[in-house]
Amino acid sequence: MKKIILVACFFISFMSWSTAQQDPMFTKYMFNSLAFNPAFAGSPEYAQVRLLYRNQWWGIEGAPTTQTLTMHSPVSERIGLGIGLINDKIGATGSTSANASYAYRIPFGKGKLSIGLQTGASNWRADWDKLRFKDPASIDPSFSETSPNYWLFNFGAGVFYYAPKYYVGLSVPHLYNNDLRKDVPTGAEVWAKQYRHYYFTAGAALPVKGDAIIFKPSILIKSVGLFGDFTPASSNPTKVGAPTEFDIDASFLFYNTLWVGVSARAAFEAKAFGGDSSFDSADIWMAYYLANGTRIGASYDYTINKLSEFAGGSFELMIGYDFTYSSKKFNTPRYF
Repeated sequence: MKKIILVACFFISFMSWSTAQQDPMFTKYMFNSLAFNPAFAGSPEYAQVRLLYRNQWWGIEGAPTTQTLTMHSPVSERIGLGIGLINDKIGATGSTSANASYAYRIPFGKGKLSIGLQTGASNWRADWDKLRFKDPASIDPSFSETSPNYWLFNFGAGVFYYAPKYYVGLSVPHLYNNDLRKDVPTGAEVWAKQYRHYYFTAGAALPVKGDAIIFKPSILIKSVGLFGDFTPASSNPTKVGAPTEFDIDASFLFYNTLWVGVSARAAFEAKAFGGDSSFDSADIWMAYYLANGTRIGASYDYTINKLSEFAGGSFELMIGYDFTYSSKKFNTPRYF
């Protein structure tokens, strides 16, 4: 059994630096929007701090673990600034990134249109000696450098439109496809890259019982290579084409204090690979807002694919603080 798990971890680790989705996933993406959209900086109209921990597929050796810290605030009526730290480990690979975000917000209709830019650096590293499935270097020359360690610089962009009762956003956290192999033979194609990810988010706040109970549906779509960009022959792909991921969420906010919800995650594969869809997890979560500005939350993902034979599911823990000392000036509640 351990050998099977180790081979699975090798596969997960390999895919994380070749053609699969590389950015961390979050069940409660609405608590962590700055991690993938710089235009979110300052949008709540007060300063926020969020610390989130995710343990994915716990029980499997080498499964992904992620920690994020985001801080952002408006600094003027139209400008928001933010910083974000992400530490992600999967199998024999790991990365730590730091980003600074700038958002310029323009009144538009009943809401505001925010345009964001992001710049930062990440440290990507691996230790192929941890792969206990034979000798990686003897199987594939790609592993000849047993402990690669690279600093990668990047920049991103996003837009975020929000009104009192709905929002929509589109972002690309890193626009440049950094190579993850440095010593490549002349003329050889490099597949190991830090691929561009596209995010689309949307949500609404629908009163059920005045402001006492608010129904909040939302969706997150994440794609690599813009919805699976392949040549017609799947045996000869020219670009990355990981499955496009969908997170669909339905939640209720009670008295602006207790927030509970359920969600589901699924993926849709490119037509070149059959166009199949697959279900990843069914999730439950909750968050509680304390009167002093402290925010706490937790979620649990029940795995519903074949990994359920080995994994005990995934969970997230969140703690944050909202500096809402100036929020009394708002005429309407802040739902996003």
